[in-house]
Amino acid sequence: MSNIKTAISIEMSIFEQMDILAKNMDISRSRIFALAALEYLQRHKNIALLQSLNEAYDDMPETEPIVAEMRPGHYKMVKDQW
Repeated sequence: MSNIKTAISIEMSIFEQMDILAKNMDISRSRIFALAALEYLQRHKNIALLQSLNEAYDDMPETEPIVAEMRPGHYKMVKDQW
């Protein structure tokens, strides 16, 4: 996989926290930011998946057994990511 260099502007407090985290994890700041970006992208994929699933079941009443069973599971997938 090829890498690309980029420059970003962030608040000093965020930079300092990321720098400490990188040192504690013994990895580069670049790697910390790349991991953070990957996690952010995954969260948004999960949210989009949840929305798609909810749309697929929108025409079914909440009392329908499959909807009643599936919606709580869908929520659990992303609840800590919002």
